[in-house]
Amino acid sequence: MKMKTQHFSISTKSGSGYSSESSSSSPPSSPRRLSRGPHYRRCLRSKVHSQTHHRESFFSSVLLRCNVRLFLLLPLFYFSGLLMCVGTFSALLRSVPPIPGSVYRSPEIFRKLWPEIQSDNASAIELSSVWKYRRRLTERKNCSSATTGGRSGSTQPSGYLIVEANGGLNQQRSSICNAVAVAGLLNAVLVIPQFQFHSVWRDPSGFGDIYDEDHFITTLRGYVTVVRELPEALMERYDNNMSNIPIFRAKAWAPASYYLGEVYPILQKQGVIRISPFANRLAMEVPSNIQYLRCLANYEALRFSTPIAKLAKELVNRMIKKSSMSSGKYVSIHLRFEEDMVAFSCCVYDGGKTEKLEMDSVREKGWRGKFKSKNRVIEPGINRINGRCPLTPLEVGMMLWGMGFDNTTSIFLASGKIYQAERNLAPLLKMFPLLQAKDSLATKEELASFEGYSSKLAALDYTVCLFSEVFVTTQGGNFPHFLMGHRRFLYNGHAKTIKPDKQKLVFLLQDTTISWKSFKEQMKLMRLKNDRVMVTRTKKSSKRSSIYSSSLPECWCLQGSPNFTVGSPMLGHQLNYLV
Repeated sequence: MKMKTQHFSISTKSGSGYSSESSSSSPPSSPRRLSRGPHYRRCLRSKVHSQTHHRESFFSSVLLRCNVRLFLLLPLFYFSGLLMCVGTFSALLRSVPPIPGSVYRSPEIFRKLWPEIQSDNASAIELSSVWKYRRRLTERKNCSSATTGGRSGSTQPSGYLIVEANGGLNQQRSSICNAVAVAGLLNAVLVIPQFQFHSVWRDPSGFGDIYDEDHFITTLRGYVTVVRELPEALMERYDNNMSNIPIFRAKAWAPASYYLGEVYPILQKQGVIRISPFANRLAMEVPSNIQYLRCLANYEALRFSTPIAKLAKELVNRMIKKSSMSSGKYVSIHLRFEEDMVAFSCCVYDGGKTEKLEMDSVREKGWRGKFKSKNRVIEPGINRINGRCPLTPLEVGMMLWGMGFDNTTSIFLASGKIYQAERNLAPLLKMFPLLQAKDSLATKEELASFEGYSSKLAALDYTVCLFSEVFVTTQGGNFPHFLMGHRRFLYNGHAKTIKPDKQKLVFLLQDTTISWKSFKEQMKLMRLKNDRVMVTRTKKSSKRSSIYSSSLPECWCLQGSPNFTVGSPMLGHQLNYLV
């Protein structure tokens, strides 16, 4: 009975490992403990460890296999996502149209509008009535004695002034005029200016090759003494080599006080001073008697040398004869679409990969690594929008036709070698068949001695443009800058110059929906905006407003001088001014 009870107790409590019997008054004997020695514990730990390690190995292998799969799949996910993003972004870019005016589409617009242009029966504008003189000419004043009295103070010169004129034809012209003014200011003897050879223009000409030295010296006599070379005694001090004279570097746009305070003491001490470079080294605002010297140098003393003047006069006469359909009057265009100009502008046209390769090569050859520097950001579209891209012959032709000129208008094209001339000039010739240039007006024999001399060739262009009825500038620079001022001086303030609003023009020439009527209306408004033939400088002079581009009223009194013989070349084409 006890056994059964005990067995029951054990069986019912088997899960606890012991049993207690409540029916017995005496406590039951303790159950027998099983033997669990060190060996058992080691086995148990080994077994548990084995099971745990097995489980960990299992999970590790599973994780490893998962990781390998993820490792293989992650790049796929990454590149898939990247392609999706790029594709979406590219689609967005394709869907966003370019900024108006940033893309060169002029050939496309021209092809679209050409039938309308041909069928336009509107009468052509007469060159004599292009401009309306809306402003009254103010009364011309004679030069006062204070202005034209020549050197003031001591008659003993303070020393010799040597300058080196750098740049192209008209930048050198600016340096010469400033040198005359500084010599007068310092009471110095001016040595005939030297010309620096420039890697872009590549013209080795000297002063006497471009200008008439005798006329220059004679005209300035009484105001500034000019000599061809330094005295022998002074040359011996520098081993008969002018390059041994130390260079003084004057600051740009220096006022008269700078020359009197910084340069004059050195000149007095050394007896000679050599300033290089000399472009833009004198401020525009100077005393009136010094300003007069600039006027005298630019508009009277600087006359082209005899070989240049003779051929230039002949070209003007030939251009007048070829303009019989417009009573001997013609339009001149200064077109800056030469290879180096297109390359320097960093603008993109319609030449594709070939154009890019050619322009990269020209930039590297002419300016080396300038356009590849880290801080250099080239944005062709922005350049075009801001009006910094040279106008193509096609764009100039469309503009002029829209303004009212037509195929009976005689045009003289002042330019260097046009980039891809045959292709780019074809549309302009299509619109204006009476197109001439120095190459077509002169024979090869006449131009033979000018070839390879960019300044001499530019002097021919300058003269033919000077005597044109209307002058069109397309890019800016020293050439139109000086020409506009020279024309104002010769024509009593009437420059008759068309300076296009390029920002507006590029916007119109990208509009594929524009009609010829709308384009023409805009061009006539642009022409009227240029109808400012009388320009009087009312503000103070600055480096942006000079007597070279706005010659009046500072240089007006010069027209009454005995040397002034040009008369009104626009009316009678009196060319005594040239020779």
